[in-house]
Amino acid sequence: MRRSVCGLTAAASVGSINHPFGSNRRQMKRLTKFVPGAVSVLFILWFAETPAAPQTPGARPAASTPRRTVAGKPDLNGIWQVLNTAAWDIQDHSGQLGVPPGQGVVEGNEIPYQPWALAKKAENFAKRITADPTEANCFLPGIPRATYLPFPFQITHTPDNVAISYEFAHALRTIPLEGGKHIEGLPSWMGESRGRWEGNTLVVDVGNFNDETWFDRAGNFHSDQLHVVERYTLTDPEHILYEATIEDPKVFTRPWKMSMPLYRLVDNHPKLLEYECVYYLQEERFKDAPFKK
Repeated sequence: MRRSVCGLTAAASVGSINHPFGSNRRQMKRLTKFVPGAVSVLFILWFAETPAAPQTPGARPAASTPRRTVAGKPDLNGIWQVLNTAAWDIQDHSGQLGVPPGQGVVEGNEIPYQPWALAKKAENFAKRITADPTEANCFLPGIPRATYLPFPFQITHTPDNVAISYEFAHALRTIPLEGGKHIEGLPSWMGESRGRWEGNTLVVDVGNFNDETWFDRAGNFHSDQLHVVERYTLTDPEHILYEATIEDPKVFTRPWKMSMPLYRLVDNHPKLLEYECVYYLQEERFKDAPFKK
């Protein structure tokens, strides 16, 4: 009779049924050397095709028990920074001179612009070198852009207030934690922030923006009707999950969201340094102006 093992055919005579190797010992010796290796290969192929446990795209990481302050809230105190390329473009983008390639931070990688606004975004992109308010004129970057600039920032909080200090241009936010409504008629670059705790998450409602900031260097923009809700969730002692939900009925057809991890700086003696954007810009534009020493 004939048997097939992994594509090899071994012959055994009917007369040798009581001897599994039959009379052809040389052939069966080769087979015994081959079979273990073949079985190993089959096992690897079987294992490779075994489906992995499904993962939900964009699933939030499970939060660990956070380190807490004396007041019992998650301890966000420290210096933090992103490790992404959202400052250049919050959507997926390839690299080019001066622009590192990167994956986007926008949920679904889609920004729901109204038709006129999509054309405006393309116009902004075309003249981005001179038109970006933050890069070209050192205007304050706005929210959420301040979070993902390639500069660190420091969070300091008490039971009643949160302060966020940014290395870029000394930008500063003070966030009262009693919630409440925004003060009408006081638009600004960084908006007005009101905070509250929802379990282990710091939620910051930001309104009262002007229309003089962009979301990134790629020309993504908003109007003075921008409304941002930020969420800071300490997932472990060294990481914060940052989420920002964006609304602007003048520019977008619906709300949309971005998210990214923030990393605690754990260098020896980490601290914010000074990035004097306005001074550097003046030096570049005016060269030997009187204010230069």
